[in-house]
Amino acid sequence: MSRNGRPDTGEIHYDLPSPYIPHANGLLHLPRFIAKAKRHVKGELGKSYLRNYKRGFDRFLCLHLNVDPDGIEEIVRSSANDEEIDKRLAEILPEDLEVAKWNRELVQKGMSKMGRESLEQTKNKMGIADRDDLISFADMIEFDEERIP
Repeated sequence: MSRNGRPDTGEIHYDLPSPYIPHANGLLHLPRFIAKAKRHVKGELGKSYLRNYKRGFDRFLCLHLNVDPDGIEEIVRSSANDEEIDKRLAEILPEDLEVAKWNRELVQKGMSKMGRESLEQTKNKMGIADRDDLISFADMIEFDEERIP
């Protein structure tokens, strides 16, 4: 059970940044991916997160940026602090991050016909099929981590 008594999908990391929080460079989800990588390299990423680590939004972001998710993990593993992580990321990221394109894509994941079907299946599994306010996969993360009641 989650903190408010709802069924949850496993161990919840309430301290992970929202996918809607932008990095200093403007990219949504990047702070979350970095935070998950920090936990993973320490062996502290929960089982329910391992399922989609470097997949899902992480993978889509890396595809958008044309970078290897393992490369991002290695930067996190071998950097001394957040400033070094950001400096090293800036060295491998493309000059034009196409921030608006990525951010629009992220917030719309789950809104295509196929995405809506998958979103409904996920809601059914979670016992929240009646939640028509959860319209994207980013919303589902927000709900699961209790930033949306």
